[in-house]
Amino acid sequence: MFKGFYNLTSGMLTQQRNLNVVGNNIVNVSTSGFKQSRYTATTFDEAMYSWAGTVDKSYQQIGPYSYIRASSATYVDYSQGVPQPTGVLLDFAIEGDGFFAVRGDDGQTYYTRSGGFTLDAAGYLCCPGRGQVLGADGQPIQLSTDKIEADSTGRIYNSNGGLLGQLGIYQVADNAQVERTVEGFFLGQQAQLMENPLVHWQYLERSNVDMVQQMTEMLTCQRALQSTAQMSKMYDEMMNRTTTEVGRL
Repeated sequence: MFKGFYNLTSGMLTQQRNLNVVGNNIVNVSTSGFKQSRYTATTFDEAMYSWAGTVDKSYQQIGPYSYIRASSATYVDYSQGVPQPTGVLLDFAIEGDGFFAVRGDDGQTYYTRSGGFTLDAAGYLCCPGRGQVLGADGQPIQLSTDKIEADSTGRIYNSNGGLLGQLGIYQVADNAQVERTVEGFFLGQQAQLMENPLVHWQYLERSNVDMVQQMTEMLTCQRALQSTAQMSKMYDEMMNRTTTEVGRL
């Protein structure tokens, strides 16, 4: 009797979760290095069956039935964002695979595609609000000045041409093993230093969010959610009338 509620409720939950993912993508459309997420859902295919039988218990299968839709996974799209020139001396963008490594205040190593760096009070290159940027040697990079120059491999020089350090660009064997944190950074195990990274100096990588696609997805989800909620209300009224009239009989 209440099978319809399972389908309708799961449909509303699915659309609401998808809206949360789409909303987060839209909010971060201007966040440098941000990678959009995609939400997928599935059904319990072939999980439930309906059977019809006679008095002699000769049952016959009449077809599969799926009660609800359920969350499958939320995937991160790691496709390249467009490098955008900024003219800021401490801005860097990675082209291709790889992440900047940042040592957080908690000692944990975080990874990010956002290269909008600054200098902390001790003159170390840092990611605002997170920690110090790690070099190719796995140690923080001390610049002591923002009057720098950099090449396409991430090597940083002072105004006299002296080498100050090299940005560490790290990658993992499978990006699916990388976990995104609430703040938009990534956590990964066994990240390896890239041998020939391509780094753009005085650039930032733009978000790879397709605004038109996300707006279309948002409208589709909203309409589906509204329709499902309306159907749920109608189903509730129908069930109320059914139980009331059956009770009278």
